[in-house]
Amino acid sequence: MTRAHISTGSPAADFSLALLQEFHRLGVKDAVLSPGSRSQGLALALAEFDRANLIDLQVRIDERTSGFTALGLAIETGQPALVVTTSGTAVANLLPAVLEASHSSVPMLVLSSDRPAELRGTGGNQTTWQPGIFGRFVRHSIDVGAPGGQAGEPSLAIAIAREAYEAAVGIHSGRPGPVHVNLQFREPLSASVPDLVPNPLAFAGEQPETSEVVIGEPSPGTVTLDDHLRASHAAAGGLQPAPLELARGPRTIVIAGHGAGRAAEQLAHEGGWPLVAEPSSGSRFGRNLVVAYRELLNDPDFGGRVERAIVFGHPTLSREVPILSLREGVETIVVTPDADAHFQAAEQFARASADAGDNVDPRAVFRRRAVTDDAIGLYNPGHRVSRFASSVTVATDPTAGGASPEGRDAPDDRDWLRLWVLASRAIVASQLDEVAPPNPDDARSPDIAVRRDYRLAELAALRAPITRRVLALALWQATWPHDRLVLGASRLIRDLDRVVPGKNIRVHSNRGLAGIDGTIATAIGIALASQRGADSVGVTRLLLGDLTLLHDVGSMLLGVGERRPRIQLVVANDGGGTIFDTLEVADTANRAAFDRVMFTPQSVDIASLAKAYGWAYSIVSTRTDLDSALTAQVTVPAIVEVRLPR
Repeated sequence: MTRAHISTGSPAADFSLALLQEFHRLGVKDAVLSPGSRSQGLALALAEFDRANLIDLQVRIDERTSGFTALGLAIETGQPALVVTTSGTAVANLLPAVLEASHSSVPMLVLSSDRPAELRGTGGNQTTWQPGIFGRFVRHSIDVGAPGGQAGEPSLAIAIAREAYEAAVGIHSGRPGPVHVNLQFREPLSASVPDLVPNPLAFAGEQPETSEVVIGEPSPGTVTLDDHLRASHAAAGGLQPAPLELARGPRTIVIAGHGAGRAAEQLAHEGGWPLVAEPSSGSRFGRNLVVAYRELLNDPDFGGRVERAIVFGHPTLSREVPILSLREGVETIVVTPDADAHFQAAEQFARASADAGDNVDPRAVFRRRAVTDDAIGLYNPGHRVSRFASSVTVATDPTAGGASPEGRDAPDDRDWLRLWVLASRAIVASQLDEVAPPNPDDARSPDIAVRRDYRLAELAALRAPITRRVLALALWQATWPHDRLVLGASRLIRDLDRVVPGKNIRVHSNRGLAGIDGTIATAIGIALASQRGADSVGVTRLLLGDLTLLHDVGSMLLGVGERRPRIQLVVANDGGGTIFDTLEVADTANRAAFDRVMFTPQSVDIASLAKAYGWAYSIVSTRTDLDSALTAQVTVPAIVEVRLPR
């Protein structure tokens, strides 16, 4: 039913209400805001949307925390969350989260409030140049003039919301990411907000088809994301490219980097090829999984015989994977939705080259390809990738797709796979540093000495100190499909990658730029989204190092009245940045200087920190204590500290 626009007496408030109404209609369910004067109209309107169960609102005092919380919400839901800030440095504090969202292709909608344009360059308080502040790292940027109460402004707000949303979810580009909407506001900045029609089903189950909001002008119709995708593809003037058909000839491995999804495991299964899958790939399961891939890629009898690598997602955890793509004789195929954009850019360059005749500088081809790949985020180490594809299939005809290299017969894929899997299992077993459990049959032995030795061995296993590998395995074993496991960007994710077996669980990590920024905030956003609804029973566990904790400690502040998720921060405290001890320079640098500027030692009392922020706290030192902490019921935010030697 159409509702007439209602004026509140504040053009800023009216515009904010119309904007939020359209975002809600488009499917936006979450918003995170940090307080400020210039953004008060948006903030007060959002409070009413939250009260009516139309948009779920989180409030954080730190803009950097807000940005990463929104990132976590979007990672879990697949929908962009609104990030609302005031003007000035508040906007600049969002840059780390915007960068991560851009490189990870996570949708985000940044709504920054601003002074009117005429105040720019005048030295006005909290006035800087906000349009374009995020540079090339947003998919789209809109600078909106200050509303003045004109008749067409609600329609303009609706159009801006649609334009921003479509850019954020990648409807036309195929690549989601952050979008910046800079909103100029004049006084009066806010007014009393009319009651909104509540949505009793929101965040607790199935959504109704429509939710009426009694302010602003309605959109003329609801268009689904699939409708948008079909329309944009038709506008591009072409059919969806056919899947690339892969012949069975070359010795092949499938590589699943961060965010690869289930398609990588499916291809490895269908092809009968070894699967290399990072923990946050979404592909680390199945019988084809190779855990000890680093060692095998360095082995001439394994990595040295690879002739083709099929890459999904964004590999980030090892040097061996990109080095493989740089090796002569290895065909690397990257499977990515961004391939279509790459093809279009290549076609545009080809047309321009044809128009220029023979006067094309070959170096320009490389520069164009480099700029194109960087702009759309394609994985392309050394710009040596052979080709890109939106999707791939395995040829049913063994001879399809061309002859195998060197004219030889195709090898038996099953033998190739078996060699990798068995070798990987042997390497992992040899590297485990757990105390071996005793033989349970000894507990029932008629020999009293054997039973005594069993009890002593059992006690030794229970009291064994915790190592990084033990910690990684324990977290992996404690996580189930209804849970979420988040991994900080420290050496711990690499230790976990080296040892944990296949398991089809939800694992997240900020691997777009692999920074430690906002790790706690991201995990809290994931937890809030995954635990929404009365039927949610899962727990979010975050495995992180001590420096990662301290870098984002402000995100532990959950204000009075804010939702407190079931989250457990498992902090491996080794007194500093031990990941830098793995660098070659650690063996030659002055030890005191290295420790000060690289290791950066710390001695923070984490128990006191937890108490200050109102989090539960425990410290564990044995495997028994660790298992008890990870299997205990989590009802409030908690920290589990694990002290590790350097």
